[in-house]
Amino acid sequence: MEAEHCISPWRCQPKHGPAFRMPLIDFKNRRERGTAARALYGQAVAQARRPVFYARLGVPDTLDGRFELISLHVFLLLRRLSKEGSGAEKLAQAIFDLMFADMDQSLRELGVGDLAVGRRVKAMVKALYGRIAAYEEGLAGDDGVLAAALARNLFGTAAARAPDLAALCAYVRREAAALARRPLAVLCRGQADFGALTEAELGQITF
Repeated sequence: MEAEHCISPWRCQPKHGPAFRMPLIDFKNRRERGTAARALYGQAVAQARRPVFYARLGVPDTLDGRFELISLHVFLLLRRLSKEGSGAEKLAQAIFDLMFADMDQSLRELGVGDLAVGRRVKAMVKALYGRIAAYEEGLAGDDGVLAAALARNLFGTAAARAPDLAALCAYVRREAAALARRPLAVLCRGQADFGALTEAELGQITF
């Protein structure tokens, strides 16, 4: 699937003064950038597949639930890369393109026809834009704002329990902070190093 979209929610934001940083590293060629993007996207998918999200935190183990968890982890990567300059922006775009090439292939493997695949993928792109805006607002606000975004997107029409949302909020904030500390050079080597949910986070949950 050819890329038709750009990750504009951050690109359109002006960068002023000392907050703007040039990239610490750039790629020698497109292949090198593609290798890093595949590694980072693969780690986002692997993290989204951790059973703990479904078995203990109650995220629906459905196509929609899995898409939402992938979107959440891709958001965290794109958010981190948006803090850098053009080299990182190209890496973010490559991750974005990989995600929707993967969605395209998955839909085809499920037997969705060509015309319907295009419509479904465009709807997924629009959905990710909405998640980016909601999660960015949530991270900038208090846990009530973030929990509402997670409940609305990860759980859909399923009921989300307050302790599950509290654990997810703690996890998302922790991972965003960890990625913010991770040097760009490490990310450009394809190392996201997402962490597992801790017992302290899961300890908020009662059954």
